[in-house]
Amino acid sequence: MTLSKELIRRFRQAAAETDGIDEAVYDRYDKDPLTPIIGLGQQNLRVGVFGRDPGRDEVKYGEPFIGAGGQLVRRALYEHLHQAAMPDFEASKSVGEHVFWANTVPYKPVGNKAWSMAVKRRFHPLVRTLLIDHWDGSALITLGREAFFWFGIDQSKEVRAKLEAFWRQDDRFERQCEITLSNEEGASRTLTLYPLPHPSPLNQTWYKRFPGLLKQRLEQVGLTLDSVTL
Repeated sequence: MTLSKELIRRFRQAAAETDGIDEAVYDRYDKDPLTPIIGLGQQNLRVGVFGRDPGRDEVKYGEPFIGAGGQLVRRALYEHLHQAAMPDFEASKSVGEHVFWANTVPYKPVGNKAWSMAVKRRFHPLVRTLLIDHWDGSALITLGREAFFWFGIDQSKEVRAKLEAFWRQDDRFERQCEITLSNEEGASRTLTLYPLPHPSPLNQTWYKRFPGLLKQRLEQVGLTLDSVTL
């Protein structure tokens, strides 16, 4: 599945209006800093993974969730689906075909700092379009606080309060919550969010526990090699 020329044009236009894209890293790998890094796969994939933004390795390979944190996700995904250790980098790429990947903003920020709310709002309608119009699944594993609270942007006070209350729960990485998104044409879909901590090696509180938490989530959504699609 590929994006329409119009949606690509809109991503590029939004990127051209955005300060803070790490153009030096894009230049290092001879990549276009206006090209979004989006992990589109089959539209009928059952499970999606939603993160914050790409890093250096994502720019290098033009593929999301392929760096250190992404490898942690892909390794746990491979071990869950194949009941074996992930053998190499190529296996990490191929296992990614079994889930839908997206980020709050599909561009690498300078210094890997989280994008501002203004930038997230700029890309919010476009990323909503990805989730609503380009993916038919409903089980979405979110990685970290930024990815989870992205779903409160342009929502009512009640919805934002619901997300805040959910995040305060000690068992938030074991429970799930439903959220309804609408696209620019008014079409809406309800997604079930399965939040997890951010898988960065810098996240000392949760990094070592992350593989086990992700395995638990994959079991909750019932993902197997025989059930990756709807």
